[in-house]
Amino acid sequence: MMQTYDAVVVGAGFAGLVAARELGRKNKKVLVLEARDRIGGRTWTDHRLGRDLELGGTWVHWTQPHVWSEISRYGLEVTRGPRAERTYWYSGGHVETGDLEEFMDLIDPGMTRLLEDTTDWIPRPDTPLANEKLAEADAVTLQERLDALNLPPEEQDANAAAWVGHFNGPPDRSSFVNGLRWTAAAAGHWKLMHESTAIFRLKEGTKTLAARIAEESGAEILLDSPVRAIRQDDDGATVEFGDRQEVRARDVVVTLPQNVLDRIEYSPELSSAKKSSSEEKTASQGIKVWIRVKGPIEPFFAYSTPRHPLSVIRTEYVGEDDAVLVAFGADASRLDIEDIEQVREAVRAWRDDLEVLEATGHDWMSDEWAGETWMISRPHQFTTYHEHMSRAEGRVHFASGDFANIWAGFIDGAIESGFRVAREIDDADQDTGPEGTGPAPQGEQ
Repeated sequence: MMQTYDAVVVGAGFAGLVAARELGRKNKKVLVLEARDRIGGRTWTDHRLGRDLELGGTWVHWTQPHVWSEISRYGLEVTRGPRAERTYWYSGGHVETGDLEEFMDLIDPGMTRLLEDTTDWIPRPDTPLANEKLAEADAVTLQERLDALNLPPEEQDANAAAWVGHFNGPPDRSSFVNGLRWTAAAAGHWKLMHESTAIFRLKEGTKTLAARIAEESGAEILLDSPVRAIRQDDDGATVEFGDRQEVRARDVVVTLPQNVLDRIEYSPELSSAKKSSSEEKTASQGIKVWIRVKGPIEPFFAYSTPRHPLSVIRTEYVGEDDAVLVAFGADASRLDIEDIEQVREAVRAWRDDLEVLEATGHDWMSDEWAGETWMISRPHQFTTYHEHMSRAEGRVHFASGDFANIWAGFIDGAIESGFRVAREIDDADQDTGPEGTGPAPQGEQ
């Protein structure tokens, strides 16, 4: 006889794990189906280059309310990498060097002018679509808004490179609204936004937080169990996974990223908005690389330009004989992280005195169940699709950091989304009662 659950959660990233935990707290029987051989989704703590490295999502901050609450809940410790003693950046085609404050002073006029109207565009980040005029900001790329400032060349390159670090995608394909949303989440202050998104991390890794949530959930979690199809009927849904295995559920929670949302066969079909957004793909197409170099070295931070294979690089771990750097580029296709010579050449854009020993990373762009790094939308996508992405379709519900209101693309956003969908299911059950079937399955919306 086919097993039946109150809810089946597709994906064991933070959105799925939090949804499972919160549904479990309502005494629901929950099954989590994870395609990978691990939990964590687009976060992944793995031991490489002699350290526990974050191959995916990493940074947390006390301005991120949902993840900080989880950190406090489980008593986890937060740390940071070493403070940069030197900074390198491009100016007029040449590499300049100074301290980090000099670079921050260089980009401050551009950042301030670019983002000075943030709170007019988005008064509250938790209701980002409240301003009907936001579509105007969503119609242009960040690069177009930056170009309109007519900054001196050295400021232009420095600002663009800083945004590549934030977006992990090319500024000329990324909507300006992404910058507004992040800055609105940091109360309209660009320096706080910069700190909130790129400095502090969990001392024992994101795997620790994921494991604690999974343990508390009490849910049954099956790894190596990719979901193939979800077929709704009047009584719930049948979920097909793995090698033609099937289970029944009253509710299903899908937590796939936007770029791969259509990897599952849905019956009825997904709404036209969800299908279109998944077909268009996001602007997220970058790369994250961990690089071990011979030491000792002084900690440093470096920016190049969006035209370089790596636009941002900094020291994250310092040992007596080596150091480990983390680097980001706008386009994963420009650099093969398995080719050490390519990595060395990319590092030489700033420094030819570093001896690159090893490099590692994960190609999230070709990952079957990711297809992107973190959520950065193209022009028009946010105001066109956002309200549709988290909308339930019958008994199928949708949760992902991609669809969060406040810190979309972050662990915080995934947690926010997991809470929302668990509350959505519980509210529907309260409305219909234990024998109710809830809303009828929907297709086009």
